[in-house]
Amino acid sequence: MDAAQADAYLRRLGAARPAAPTDAALRELQLRHLQTVPFENLSIHLGEEIVLEEGRLLEKVVGAHRGGFCYELNGAFGALLAALGFDVTLLAARVYGKEGKLGIPYDHLALRVRTADGGDWLADVGFGALSHFPLVFGERGEQVDPGGTLRIAAAPGPEPHGDLDVLRDDKPQYRLELRPRALGDFVAGAWWHSTSPASHFTQSLVCSRLTKDGGRITLSGRTLTTTGLDGTREVRELSSDDEVLTVYQDSFGIGLTSVPAVRNHHRN
Repeated sequence: MDAAQADAYLRRLGAARPAAPTDAALRELQLRHLQTVPFENLSIHLGEEIVLEEGRLLEKVVGAHRGGFCYELNGAFGALLAALGFDVTLLAARVYGKEGKLGIPYDHLALRVRTADGGDWLADVGFGALSHFPLVFGERGEQVDPGGTLRIAAAPGPEPHGDLDVLRDDKPQYRLELRPRALGDFVAGAWWHSTSPASHFTQSLVCSRLTKDGGRITLSGRTLTTTGLDGTREVRELSSDDEVLTVYQDSFGIGLTSVPAVRNHHRN
């Protein structure tokens, strides 16, 4: 990513170029990213190819003013941070699903970020509702965040391999591996999540972002949910295509010509 591309990305976030890759700069950039760039899976249902290459990610997130899911959002954000002088390592994780079962390998992409202050952080702008700010990577106690109480803990089990569990309000979210990865390592995971009928991303539409007041706004198909920081929820069903398209444009900055619909992904 060159300087002009980084500046365009920062304009997308409404952020000034930081003077140095500091802890404070990282905190601001993660929060702005969560508030500005939505977590969304529309490409899967619009028939758009998902390509895990830096240029294509920038084209989508910055050029097309879109969002994406974890591989795209953290892939693009990691590239921006690296261009700004942060030391960025891509890490793979497996997401906890129903009954505490772990998902597929390369289920999720997260970022380990080291700063000029000597900070070592877990940054994540691609997991929906997790933390508003980066987590101290080496801290094993509770970390209080506007989004909840977070904790990074050694993974239990007879063969944890040094993996770490990330918990939110005492509920395990994902298991993090410590081995550095490259963006291309996640291609199979992205393909599975984009095509498998067992993936929740192929089963429904989602478009969600953090709001300026610390709440969240989410559009799932025609259901618009606004959640306050205190947990209060307002749910409204949108009755017309015009309403849906207006919400995509006004609430998420996504201009569409037709309303996305869930595509059929048949089981073999």
